[in-house]
Amino acid sequence: MSDATAVRPHLLRWFDSRRVVFWHDPDGHYAAALDDLDLPGIETIRVANDEFAVKNRLLHDEPKSKFLVYRSGPVPTGIGNWLFDLELAHRVFTADRSALVAQDLGLSATGVEEVVQAHEKFFNATKRVQGLKARLNPEDDATDVRAKMTAVLLGLKDSHSLLEVTRALLVENAKEQHAKYDALVDYGLDAFYWRGVARIYGYEAPSPSIDDLVLWIFRRAIEGFKSDCPGGLQNIQLDYASWRNDRRSQDALATLAKRAAGDLDYKSQIEDASFRDLVAIDLFEEIDQKIISDLARAVVDQAVTPREVAEIVRARQNSVWIDNYKQLYTAIANASELVDEIASLNVAMQSFDDGLERYRDEWFRIDQHYRRFIFAARTAEYPQPLEVLRELVEKRYVNKFVYELGNAWQQQVDQAKKWRSIALRAQTAFYSRYIAPLVRDGEKKAVVIISDALRYEVADELGSRIRQEDRFDAKIDAVLGVLPSYTQLGMAALLPHSTLEYSADAKTVLADGRPTNNTALRSKVLEAVGGSAIQAEDFKALNAEERRELYKANRVLYVYHNRIDATGEKPAVERQVFEAVEDTLRDIVDLVKKLASANATNIFITADHGFLFQDEALADSFFLSTQPQGDDIKVPNKRFVLGKGLKADNAFATFEAGQLGLAGDLEVQIPKSIHRLRLAGGGSRFVHGGATLQEIVVPVLAVNKKRKSDTRLVNVEVWPESDKITTGQVVVRLFQTEPVNDKVQPRTLRAGLYVGDTLISNEVDLTFDQTSTDKRDRYQSARMLLSQESSDFNDRTVEFRLAERIPNTNQWRVFAKATYTLKRSFASDFDF
Repeated sequence: MSDATAVRPHLLRWFDSRRVVFWHDPDGHYAAALDDLDLPGIETIRVANDEFAVKNRLLHDEPKSKFLVYRSGPVPTGIGNWLFDLELAHRVFTADRSALVAQDLGLSATGVEEVVQAHEKFFNATKRVQGLKARLNPEDDATDVRAKMTAVLLGLKDSHSLLEVTRALLVENAKEQHAKYDALVDYGLDAFYWRGVARIYGYEAPSPSIDDLVLWIFRRAIEGFKSDCPGGLQNIQLDYASWRNDRRSQDALATLAKRAAGDLDYKSQIEDASFRDLVAIDLFEEIDQKIISDLARAVVDQAVTPREVAEIVRARQNSVWIDNYKQLYTAIANASELVDEIASLNVAMQSFDDGLERYRDEWFRIDQHYRRFIFAARTAEYPQPLEVLRELVEKRYVNKFVYELGNAWQQQVDQAKKWRSIALRAQTAFYSRYIAPLVRDGEKKAVVIISDALRYEVADELGSRIRQEDRFDAKIDAVLGVLPSYTQLGMAALLPHSTLEYSADAKTVLADGRPTNNTALRSKVLEAVGGSAIQAEDFKALNAEERRELYKANRVLYVYHNRIDATGEKPAVERQVFEAVEDTLRDIVDLVKKLASANATNIFITADHGFLFQDEALADSFFLSTQPQGDDIKVPNKRFVLGKGLKADNAFATFEAGQLGLAGDLEVQIPKSIHRLRLAGGGSRFVHGGATLQEIVVPVLAVNKKRKSDTRLVNVEVWPESDKITTGQVVVRLFQTEPVNDKVQPRTLRAGLYVGDTLISNEVDLTFDQTSTDKRDRYQSARMLLSQESSDFNDRTVEFRLAERIPNTNQWRVFAKATYTLKRSFASDFDF
């Protein structure tokens, strides 16, 4: 700042209240540029051993004019200075750079000029100075100025707190960068930062560094922030929680945690710990790895109950690392349920209808748990911890459930003279029982989505997903599927008809004499009832107006969806059938929404048949050693045979067409239980066509769209146990007033203690998603830690607030609150 023009605005401000300004410049620093000042209406006088003449001119010759009296070199003191009295009266302007900067910033506090002198490099750039000036308040002292200088260097927008400064440095460190920290060093602010860290957090080191600070923070976290110096660790605990929970730094802290876990060898520290003791800890990824590994073994050893597994899995859903491990937790939870249910399984049946009803009401869940386990295990990022569990699940499911259930059910099938049930309607009556009564008077319409191989347990989950959508309801029913349980016959059974029979070659199923092989032919059948058929992909390809017109033009619309069967029937991808199920669930929910947008209000979802599936290769014992024999075998399949003059064999259940409700003289043979025929080509894990419960209990979902919203978030109440806070922490009890279900959905809230808009505690994120009907299971507690600043609000009213995020924003609104009075004594400083 050697240019005198930088001094000009300061001089002009002095002339606002003075006629004469005296300027001492002992070093003559500004002498050469003095004439460039351009001070309108002000004459500059250079003092050159003519003090008396200058004084005479100022007081006698021109008593009303404005003068800048400039003196370079040493100025005499005392009576040797002839202008001394005038200088005392008008004060002397000095162009000391530090003083000028302090004046320009509008600051007068003691020590500010020293800050400018100590950090001269910072103030050399106008942009930095202007950035600092915009942040300053007139009462700021030297500490405030340095903190705000630090914020300017780090590019912080609204804050200069140690919390935000450290957040910026940790985020940078996580990226293995150091430009921001280097700037603090370059501008001499690093020592100031480390003094603040020592005073507020308690971290001190001979050679402090961000890397060392990171390890120190995580060491304190491992210790639970316990120390003989509670105040500092209280502050670092609160700020650590902020860094971990704030989206701006969450990923960075996860990166730093991974690095620190290795440096601190955290894995060896928890090697012998019980997974139960780690459930509430969320520091390092190794914790989830340890819990998952030990929990899987505990399920294998039957050392943990499904309820306990469910609670552990629920507790870990808020883990920082959950995205990497969600599928593993899901797999373990379903494996635990499956093993437990099979352990108490009793497959004895009183009758044919008893077997159907028990599968519909309870046994299907074992198939569901198996599917969810296999899907989660196959799609998990790290499937290795599940290997020991996978073997157990596969053996229990195949040998103790599918095989034994199949054998027990076969006894009922063998006794059945006709393929019919009192408990379940026949699939062949689908149209006459579900659709015809609805559309008969012409005022209502119906849409039927037929998803190939959508078995009952999948439809049960589909119904839940549909009910979770606002204004949608779905109720599940079951029908007795046709035999053989395969696509040709199942699709025909769902059409309006009086009779079903096979063509002469048994390759085509005829509905009242009309072929039903494909969508176009089925559409022809539907024309008789004012309907038509379309493939799901073709329907989705229509625009919104075209969908409305299609729906408007038909009393009945059949929409055919094929993803599960299309995947399972291909040997190369049959093991991906459960992935296809997951896609199907999303597809059909989307289809339902599109149909509803096209004004459809009555939607039915059903299937042509179910399926059997096991992930591992089948043992030889599951294949029949015998082959079907007969006069005319027309269609051999892994799970059924069509022909005439079929030879009776104990390995097969044999039916005449009439027994199965079919016209004609064709005969059907079904391999008993879950056995397959060995045929060239095709896979063997995914099959259907037989008579097992998984194949022939066919779902029917009735979906309706309501006019009014019917989903809501679960309610939560605050139950304070006192109206005072007397220590450095308070535990607030919270109650989820009802179980979560399809229509009452989980709620995530953030808890904090406030005085006005000032947060004086940590913030805690809480998820209320308990499905238990037992009230005791629906309590949670929020442990609130008061910050150091809370001491400024003693004897004041404090609010405990639960806030929820405003949808699609980063803003929060108050959901519930409770009022406390802060009453802390000096002794409470030692509570932590």
